[in-house]
Amino acid sequence: MVLDWIGSFKTIGLSLFTGVVILALSMTSIAYAQDSNTATVKSVRAAHNVAFDLDPNSPFWRDAPPVSFAGDRYGRPVPQLRTEVRSRWTNDSLYLLFVCPYQTLNLKPSPETKTETNQLWKWDVAEAFIGSDFQHIHRYKEFELSPQGEWLDLDIDLDQPHHENGWMWNSGFETTARIDSNKKIWYGAMRIPFASIDAQPPHAGSLLRVNFFRGQGAPPDQQLLAWQAPMGESFHVPERFGQLELVK
Repeated sequence: MVLDWIGSFKTIGLSLFTGVVILALSMTSIAYAQDSNTATVKSVRAAHNVAFDLDPNSPFWRDAPPVSFAGDRYGRPVPQLRTEVRSRWTNDSLYLLFVCPYQTLNLKPSPETKTETNQLWKWDVAEAFIGSDFQHIHRYKEFELSPQGEWLDLDIDLDQPHHENGWMWNSGFETTARIDSNKKIWYGAMRIPFASIDAQPPHAGSLLRVNFFRGQGAPPDQQLLAWQAPMGESFHVPERFGQLELVK
């Protein structure tokens, strides 16, 4: 009788252990599937650095596949503001082009393009959040660009109590922009030194964690758009980032 009971106990224990293993494998498969489905923008290799170009149909940009977004920070559609982003890279620089339809522009008076403009996000702006550390995702860099060519770069560490002090960091990135008032589109480009975002030299196959955003118009009618919706009031939700892949 005792032997029968011990045998039954072992059988139950083995069944429970098998179930735990199967569950663990299933969760691993789910996690892998989620990773493999991460939204990705392809950055196409360029042979060398070039002068700034704001024409998406130019030889430099036309070979870069665009990604677009037309939703707000909660994923609600804003189709009239569908924004396009293209990317290219060289041995030392990452290029981004933003194509931004607008309804009304909210521009800062007396723009300054020689030095950074703090709190640029209060005006019309395009933003790129870029991180290279996949283990510490709360560390990343923020780059902002206005239709007037104003700029701001920030070193973000959400785990620090005063992470807003990151505005003192200087990436050395460059920007340019222009407004086509007839088409009601503004164009903006960034050239970001790789050394400012990743300690490792770039190569085909490298991945970066990224998200893209826009602010359009003035409150109370301001629209805040996102490529990967953070599903909250703040853009700073790195768990929602997509990724950028360097390709040949």
